Amino acid sequence: MALVNEHFLKLPNNYLFADIAKKVNAFKVMHPKADVISMGIGDVTQPLCPAVIEAMHKAADEMGTAEGFRGYGPEQGYDFLREAILKNDFLPRGIHLDIDEIFVNDGAKSDTGNIQELIRWDNSIGVTDPIYPVYIDSNVMIGRAGTVEDGKWSNVIYMHCNAENGFVPQIPKRRVDVIYLCYPNNPTGMVITREELRKWVNYALHNDALIFYDAAYQAYIQDDSIPHSIYEIRGARKCAIEFHSYSKTAGFTGIRCGYTVVPKDLTAATLTGERIALNPLWYRRQCTKFNGTSYISQRAAEAIYTPEGKQQVKATIDYYMQNAKKMLTTLRSLGYEVYGGENAPYIWMRVPDGNSSWQFFENLLYGANVVCTPGVGFGPAGEGYVRFTAFGSHEKTDEALDRITTWSKK
Repeated sequence: MALVNEHFLKLPNNYLFADIAKKVNAFKVMHPKADVISMGIGDVTQPLCPAVIEAMHKAADEMGTAEGFRGYGPEQGYDFLREAILKNDFLPRGIHLDIDEIFVNDGAKSDTGNIQELIRWDNSIGVTDPIYPVYIDSNVMIGRAGTVEDGKWSNVIYMHCNAENGFVPQIPKRRVDVIYLCYPNNPTGMVITREELRKWVNYALHNDALIFYDAAYQAYIQDDSIPHSIYEIRGARKCAIEFHSYSKTAGFTGIRCGYTVVPKDLTAATLTGERIALNPLWYRRQCTKFNGTSYISQRAAEAIYTPEGKQQVKATIDYYMQNAKKMLTTLRSLGYEVYGGENAPYIWMRVPDGNSSWQFFENLLYGANVVCTPGVGFGPAGEGYVRFTAFGSHEKTDEALDRITTWSKK
């Protein structure tokens, strides 16, 4: 008799965004003439930039010739993209990495979920709360998170981030084996200072802990004093794995490409105390379970590092950040307490009148036909907040804000 992995049965019935889609679809069935505007799920709306399109066309043409055809590519990514990553994302910030420390993937979501395969099931994990759900759910699937008790997983250390503590996660008073950090943060849109990030690196080094650092939104940072990579902090190569994505940076949500950095200096221990380098383990894992990102996608990613690509990608990011600025201005003028939106495409808003996150979600949907994301879906500390995204068009964003303004004044 085949036995199911019962840890899957501990998960919520639906992924957060599947629940949102279900509720929105039900509303549309009941109100077929309603024009619903989504400011919830973080998908992008602007088209791929011309440099990317040109590179994809060229790559597709190559694949149509005997000389240019490519089959299985290297699991860790083609050198042309990895070299571009090193020269553009890290060297300008004084970060020196080897090409073999870069692993190209099909988007950061896959690797942030799969990376926990490198560590034993009984390692303790700590997460900022609220948090991107994949971090915890992937650990639930392997049995590391324990059981749910009062909305929290028993084997997870929660580091609350809210208005009361300035959204600055506090260093745990106890030792934690693995720490998940995401900055700029999804969902709050807040960032971490160099000084605060240094505290985490020092904690990890002192406690022989690992940091899984999600930098998927680093391209949105507007403040030059904010670190774009954890490797800007001395010693981070010995304790941190970093994840990057082109999904929101260059609109690759439908193209699928990103990368993970696993430094060669990074090690973890066996039960007997032997130190094992994680870089070759991740290489072995990828060779076994991953056939590599498509050649066309990698050529598309390479194109964003050209002079034209950089300019065009920046223009798209500026477009979304203009939306964020409008959202902050409008929501604050209506008396709402809002955060984020200055160095990230997310707005984190406190729910008024003591409503729950889901209550506000439904009130906004039915009252203004606008979709947000309930904060509680990101963890216990997210209750009482909702997330808005700046990824809509200017026109849809303006319309949604007009609707919210009218609805809020009723």
